[in-house]
Amino acid sequence: MAGCAAPTVIGDGSWRRRADGVLFLFLQQTLAASRSDPLAPVVLALAIILAVAKLGGDAAERMGQPAVLGELIVGVLVGNLSLFGIGWFQFITANDTIGVLAQLGVVILLFEVGLESTVRDMMQVGPRSLLVAVLGVIAPWGLGWWVGALLLPEHSVYVHAFLGAALTATSVGITARVLKDLGHAQSPEARIILGAAVIDDVLGLVVLAAVASIIAAANSGADLSYGALALVLGKALVFLFGALSLGVVLSPRLFSFASRLRGRGVLLATALVFCFTLAWLASIIGLAPIVGAYAAGLILEDVHYRDLAAQEERQLEDLIRPISSFLVPVFFVLMGMRVDLSAFIRPEIIGLAVLLTIAAVAGKQACALGALGAGLDWLSIGIGMIPRGEVGLIFASIGLTLVVGGERIVDPATYSAVVIMVMFTTLITPPALKWSLARGASSKEGKNRAEDSLNTGR
Repeated sequence: MAGCAAPTVIGDGSWRRRADGVLFLFLQQTLAASRSDPLAPVVLALAIILAVAKLGGDAAERMGQPAVLGELIVGVLVGNLSLFGIGWFQFITANDTIGVLAQLGVVILLFEVGLESTVRDMMQVGPRSLLVAVLGVIAPWGLGWWVGALLLPEHSVYVHAFLGAALTATSVGITARVLKDLGHAQSPEARIILGAAVIDDVLGLVVLAAVASIIAAANSGADLSYGALALVLGKALVFLFGALSLGVVLSPRLFSFASRLRGRGVLLATALVFCFTLAWLASIIGLAPIVGAYAAGLILEDVHYRDLAAQEERQLEDLIRPISSFLVPVFFVLMGMRVDLSAFIRPEIIGLAVLLTIAAVAGKQACALGALGAGLDWLSIGIGMIPRGEVGLIFASIGLTLVVGGERIVDPATYSAVVIMVMFTTLITPPALKWSLARGASSKEGKNRAEDSLNTGR
């Protein structure tokens, strides 16, 4: 009929273009309106981050992987939507407040990791775990430095040193979960891995503190000398072990005083005061705040706050968990969003990611040599030390903030390569550890059967 509008054809794609245009216009108007209200973009960014983090975490766990890996991957996907012409989410990475919240999430994360161990645990691991831990820091550091010098010769020696430091980390939480699921949590190999991981984290943080301090000094124009290096290492060790020693004495008194206070949330508030104070003291003497947060977690033991926990009928770990569930995903999603997938168009970046991954795996296999001669499954120990997980990401994120002579220690392309290494080592560990433990169990069963038949023949 003349004068009648033509019917809309759903399949012609016009409806999709209109929907995209409406959504883009809505977001554009929302962000424009939020310029007068600094809180508006922050709450919008948090809504997006938490939504995609939970979706990614759920998808990862359904595939038998840790939720943290899903949060990281979904961050990479969202952060690279601009490659397809969708730049709606770029305001998140540009928001300074979100960056501060992510760093606070790191402090809470390291405090939570420290709570899983105690100073007593660290003192009881024995010489074999100590040897595994020391090798687990030296070998990856040397290999990472070599990879940096080989593939990034135009960068300064500080870049090579930092790449080595980033490979020293171990995220034992993933390994601990696999060991528990398979019923091997109390095996000798598990005790070696978990004990070595505690020392490995301490040594890794000392290495990170030393390298970061040296880079900061170099940026200010100070010359690098063996004396300066020894001073930085000494400062890190004195702070860490001094904090552990004094904290063990002072912490019970602090919580004893806090138990006399009335009101709700005293246990959580006291623990956070302790954590944030040590994090601040670490930063005051030139170390990363995460060193102080980790030390605070190591110091606190159940016995220190038993009375407070009884009054509130909640354990400290249960009180910390909601805070970490909010802040920690902000860190992982933001770190994923900072990965630039377009960098992998360059063959040298792909080569750097591949060689860093090989160095990361080989370095932790070298640490298993410390378990030889004790009748232990050294291969399983080496595999259990492979995942870098959240600790490797923390190292990489600190590298983004370090500068020497105007050059970023970790530029976006190098950062992307490090994140790929972290993702791969996290992905490969669960299936590899399951295979290795099953192989070890079959080998032991075969050996026992052979011994039984030999005894029967006699």
